[in-house]
Amino acid sequence: MEAKTEYRNYSLSRKELEILRRIASGQTSQQIADAMCLSLPTIKWYRKQLRTKFGADSTVHLVRLAVEQNLI
Repeated sequence: MEAKTEYRNYSLSRKELEILRRIASGQTSQQIADAMCLSLPTIKWYRKQLRTKFGADSTVHLVRLAVEQNLI
């Protein structure tokens, strides 16, 4: 029997969603910062915020949850 996926509303901003998609595509924080004209500390802050919103303990866990929720 399949585990039931709990769907949540994460209320992501456009910027958060773009960063999440870039993380999932394998881009590094520096690559994301360069592409979005943001500083590296800003991207690191967004990554931490995304992990907190999703309750993820790692980037891999974050991406897995985002895939399960059909966000990416």
